[in-house]
Amino acid sequence: MSRWGLTIPLTGLPLAEHRALVDELPALGYTDAWTAETNGTDAFTPLALASQWAPTLRLATAIVPVYTRGPALLAQQAATLADLAPGRFVLGIGTSSPTIVQSWNSVPFEDPYKRTRDTLRFLRRALAGEKVKEEYETFAVKGFRLETAPAAPPPIALAALRPGMLRLAAREADAAITNWLAPKDVVTVRAALGDEPELVARLFVCPTEDAAEARAIGRWMIAAYMTVPVYKAFHEWLGRGEALAPMNAAWAAGDRQAALAAIPDEVVDDLVIHGSPADCRARVREYTDNGLTTPVLAIVPGGGLGPAEAARALAPGV
Repeated sequence: MSRWGLTIPLTGLPLAEHRALVDELPALGYTDAWTAETNGTDAFTPLALASQWAPTLRLATAIVPVYTRGPALLAQQAATLADLAPGRFVLGIGTSSPTIVQSWNSVPFEDPYKRTRDTLRFLRRALAGEKVKEEYETFAVKGFRLETAPAAPPPIALAALRPGMLRLAAREADAAITNWLAPKDVVTVRAALGDEPELVARLFVCPTEDAAEARAIGRWMIAAYMTVPVYKAFHEWLGRGEALAPMNAAWAAGDRQAALAAIPDEVVDDLVIHGSPADCRARVREYTDNGLTTPVLAIVPGGGLGPAEAARALAPGV
C-alpha cells in the first residue's frame, strides 16, 4: 500500500502536544496528515505546524469550505502552505454543509455545485500565478494576483459524494475526497469517478474489541451525519436508504433515542471500523483492495487507548 493517512489533530490531544507524535508518523508508516474544519481547529494551522515537525509527510485539507473564505483569501492560505511544504501540500475543498456555512457563518448556502466548480477554476488560475479578472456564475474576482505564487501549484482535491461532483473531480480536479462509506461502496464511487484519479476517504476507526461500545459511539456519529441531506442522498445512492429510513423518520420527528435505536448493527459495522488494532488495519486494507487510493484514519476514542497510543497501534508499520 502506497499511502496511509491520519487525521490531525487527534480528538482529546491538544494541538500543542502533537509535535512528538507527528514527528514519529513517518517512521510508523504514515505517509499523510489530513485536517478537517468543522467547529474545532481550522484546517490550515495544524498543517503549518506539521510542515515543520515532519518534513516528509504529505499534508492536506479535507476539507476547506468554498463559502467561508473569500476566493482570494483561500488562494492566499493555500499558497502559504504550498510554500511551507513544497510539493507536499494538497488543497482539499468542498461545499461543507448548510449548518457550518449558513447557520454558523451566516453565508447563504446557494448553488453548491456551481460554487465549488467556480472556486476550483479560480484557484487553478490564481495558484498558477495568473491575474484573475473573471465573472463566474457564483462570484466575481476583479484583478486578483498572488504576490508570490507557489513554484509548483498544489494539487486540488474535491469533496464528492455523488456522480455529478465525482465527474467534476475527474474532469477538473486532481483527486476526489469522500467519507462515510463501506469497502463495498468504493466500487460504486469508483464507477462514477473512473479508475485513474486519486480517491481519498476519511475512515472512522474505533480500536476496541467491545462491539457494543463501538456501536454505541458509531450510532451517535451516524445519526449526526446521515440526517444531513447531502449524506442522506449519498447513502440512498449507495443503496442504504431503506436501512436508514426509520432513523431519518425518528430524527425528523424529534425522537433522538428512537433514531439511534433504529440504526441496524449491520450499518454501523459497515461504516465504522472497529475491533482490535490488527482487525482495524485489515479492514482498512479491504478499502484499498476495492480501489481506494488513500485511506485517512479518523480515530474515534474507544478501547481504553489514548489518542496517540491509538495512532501508534493503528499504524501500517506495526
